Amino acid sequence: MTARIYQRPKNAMQSGRARTDEWVLEFEQSEARRADPLMGWTGSSDTQAQVQLTFPSKDEAKAYAGKYGIAARVHATPPKSLKLQAYADNFR
Repeated sequence: MTARIYQRPKNAMQSGRARTDEWVLEFEQSEARRADPLMGWTGSSDTQAQVQLTFPSKDEAKAYAGKYGIAARVHATPPKSLKLQAYADNFR
């Protein structure tokens, strides 16, 4: 059972920063998805892939994984870059 720990990115459809300071522990899929022959939906019998745990800090997520013997990989948060641009720059 392996998991990954990452910081939740900002949604492209929102301007605020709600829930971007949370860290997420998410289990990786242990078996491949397969298509249902009748409906065409994809799914698997792996229920761990549906679990997402949130933590206020990276250290708490790592401590939880260590306590329960979960092999977890921590994904670094990409640096945030702001592109400051004025409306007048469109007419230069």
